[in-house]
Formats: sequence, C-alpha cells, structure tokens
Amino acid sequence: MSQNTQLPASQPQYPLLSVLNPASATPLPTTAQTAAATTTTTTTPTSPSAPNTPPVPSVLGLDALFNNPVFAGGIGLAGLGAAAAFGRRALISGAALLRRQLLVNIEISKRDPSYNWVLAWLAQPRDNSGFLAQRLTRLRNLSVTTSTRSLSPRGVPDESGGGGGGGGKIHADFRVQPGFGRHIVRHAPGVYIAVNREKAGTATTATGEPHETLTLTLLWRHRHVLADVFTQAHALAQSFQQGKTVVYTARKMEWAVLGKPRLKRPLGSVILDEGVKERLVDDVKEFLGAQQWGYLLYGPPGTGKTSFIQALAGELDYSVAMINLSEIGMTDDLLAQLLTQLPEKSILVLEDVDAAMVNRRQRDPDGYSGRTVTASGLLNALDGLAAGEDRIAFLTTNHIDRLDPALIRPGRVDVMVRIGEATRYQAAQMWDRYYGDIDKDHSGRERFLKRLDELGLFGGDSQNPDVPKRHTSTAAIQGLFQFNKGDMEGAINMAEGLIPRTFEPDHSASEGSIKAPA
Repeated sequence: MSQNTQLPASQPQYPLLSVLNPASATPLPTTAQTAAATTTTTTTPTSPSAPNTPPVPSVLGLDALFNNPVFAGGIGLAGLGAAAAFGRRALISGAALLRRQLLVNIEISKRDPSYNWVLAWLAQPRDNSGFLAQRLTRLRNLSVTTSTRSLSPRGVPDESGGGGGGGGKIHADFRVQPGFGRHIVRHAPGVYIAVNREKAGTATTATGEPHETLTLTLLWRHRHVLADVFTQAHALAQSFQQGKTVVYTARKMEWAVLGKPRLKRPLGSVILDEGVKERLVDDVKEFLGAQQWGYLLYGPPGTGKTSFIQALAGELDYSVAMINLSEIGMTDDLLAQLLTQLPEKSILVLEDVDAAMVNRRQRDPDGYSGRTVTASGLLNALDGLAAGEDRIAFLTTNHIDRLDPALIRPGRVDVMVRIGEATRYQAAQMWDRYYGDIDKDHSGRERFLKRLDELGLFGGDSQNPDVPKRHTSTAAIQGLFQFNKGDMEGAINMAEGLIPRTFEPDHSASEGSIKAPA
C-alpha cells in the first residue's frame, strides 16, 4: 500500500462510543499522521535519562520513626504535656510572685511566748455580721484545752497552794481555740486574716512533742494590723494572768508553763515561825533590783519552803521557774542551758540541791542508768547564771549536812534560813485560821496547844523528862484540820495522830495482808 493510501475518515477510534454517542467520538489518527509522528519522534534528538538514585537513609533511622503514625502521635502528646507542665509552672510562679507582691506572711513558732497569746486571741468572739463574713469566718476545726482545780467547801487553800482541801468540788475550765488547718478571721470591717496552724509529722528531741507553727497572712496594705494583733494578744494574756502566778517547769531542753496560771497565794496563807516570813520578805524587797541574790531554805519536808516561795512570787508579781535536780534525766549540760533561758522576772527554785552533791549513777530496775547533776555542774551553772534585776534564786534542801561548803559561799547563797518543825506560834496561828470563827474565846486553841505539849510535839519539856521529845510539821497539822473541818473537838481528840511514826518491815505479815499502822 502506498503512503497516500488513507483509511476512511469516517472510521471512529472507539466504535462502541461512536455508536452510543457519535458526536463525542474521537477519530483515530490516520496512517500518514502516525507515520509523521513516528518520523518526528525518530528525528528528534533525545537527552540521556537521569539515573534512578535510591533515597539516602537517615543515620539514626528517624525518617522511619517519624513516618510511623504511632511514634508521631506520641511525640505530639509529649509536646502537649511539656507545654502544659511549663504553663502550670509559669502559673504557679506567677501566683507566687503575685502573693509576694500583694500578701504578707508572719510565722510564729510554738517556742515563742506569743504563740499561746495569739491562739487565745483568735479564740475570742468577734462581730461576724454580714453575708461574706458569716461564710468566710466559720471555724470548722477546733481544739479544746481542759484545766481543773479543787474548790474547798470552806474556801481555805491547802498548804501546797492548790486552793482546795479534801472533799472539795472539782471545777473545770474549757478553752476552745482554732485547731490545726486553715481558718479565716475577721479583724475589722474589710480586714481578714488567714490563719494556718500546722504540726510537724515528727517529734522534736527537745520536748518529745511535734513542733507547731502558726502562720498569719493578710494583704500587704493591711500589714499595719499585725502590730494591733500582737498588742491585743499580749494585753489579753496579761488580763488572764492578772492576780495570778505563772509557774514554769523544766521540760527537756526548754521551759513550759505548768498548767494554768494559779491565783496568787497571799503571804498570810503561809505560816512560818514568828518573824521569819517578815524578815525574808523585807530582805528580798531590799535587794530587789540589785545583782542576782541567792537564798537557801533548809529544813525537814512539809514545813512550807515551797509554799513560801510561791506566796513571795505573788507578792512581788513574779513568776516561778522550778527545777528538780533529783529528777532522772537532769544533767549538767541541760541545767546550764535551762538557766541561760530563764524566763524574765521570775524566781528560780532549785529543789533538792543535796541530790547534786553526790556524784553517783542511779540505776533503774529496768537496767537504765542515768547520771544526775553533779556538784561541779551545779556550781558552774550558778556562776554562769546571768545576773539581772529580774531574777532571784532560791535553793531548797532537806539535808543541809550533805551540801558542799563551796555551794553556800557568798555570791552563790547570800542568805540561809532554816524552816523547821511546827512551833507553838505556828500551831496557834493555824488554829485561828481554821477555827477562829467558832472559837471566839480561844479556849479550844488553848486546849489544843496543851494537848500538843502533853504529847511532846513542841520538842518536849525540859522540866519534865517524862515527856518525850517529838516534833511535827505544819503540813501534818493542816491535814488534821482539813480532816476535821468545823469540828474543833474532833481535831483535839485526834491530836495524837500528829506523832511521827516510823514503820518497820513486818516479815510475819503474809503477802497482800492489810492492817492498820500501830
């Protein structure tokens, strides 16, 4: 077939489409067109094709990891978490910065005296009128402190200063205060104080109790209120102690208030021998404000040594700080530390100083051995006691013969006073105190004193050798009077019970037998 031979132009490329839709059918190229295209393709110079280079793999294989949808999703979540953590930290830092700029905090340790003052101040009733104040200042977590005291039916305080005798009623005082946690207190209109009372999870080595802190928070522009808070708290504490004596006791390595402040004991309630009390009080007042002054009261137990010190503290408006040197666990170092932290305007009372004169080891039944205060430790502690106008030292002992002469030299002990057994003068004064309202003519008192003379309880009668030489204590006489309240005949008839008794072991008695003393 020649090149000019052409196929019929009416022959379609897709017969089926032409049949279905002749208008849209595309004609097939002719032979000449095909040849021309072939010739053109053949004559056109072709460029060399690029080699098929495979992709370079990543050194760490990260491409495959990032192409993994699970890994890519994890990376996205991690990024969101990091952004959230960063945002949270930024928010906390911003809030802390805002608090520092707008708020002021003050932390009070339990070791500070103002801790109990502020707690008592927070427990006082307040005017919380108003919708906001009523809902913000509701205290839902409270704590209570209970204290008890005896009330004598006749109102006569006992020799120990407790204020009550046998058979008296027990009076209880309950003090409610904010418990541990967060509270809000309304101090004044528009002024609120956030209170946070916290307790440590572990006990301190000093007291064996968990340490406590009290934090007060308020707006910076209300910071002047803090001065008012502490002023009012201190004034409230002073009002609680008005007419009372605060007694401190050594608790491990610090001083602690022993119970509630006690009513001041009047000097008239302590009966010493004639003139002794007056001379002591005058001497203390004379040297008050000078250097530290030391007194030694010695004599048998139950003669009123400690009672006189408490009454003297009430007369001078001082507190009492008591240390028992015979207490197990009291050492030289602990004693020295306590004396350097002595409360201001207080009378220091060192009881049983003779216990420190024997350098020995005490062993408990369970095998524990602990050293008491030594003589040298006591002397060094007294020498290191800061001299000041608000401190008076009283030492007491039942055995003066056991004391080291170095202890009672001037500078450590300036005045020594013997508080001995009950005398006729003391017995008469105590009788008038208990039965003066019913023994108008003093006839009962004379009979009582005569009976004590017959029993030889005033040291015997030098002119009658048949009367034994005996002694009794004021504590024993007081116990007799309290047992026979309002019954002076009963007190006279039971005077024989004032005779001191010595108890010898009865080996013939069976285990658990009960018998009256002979």
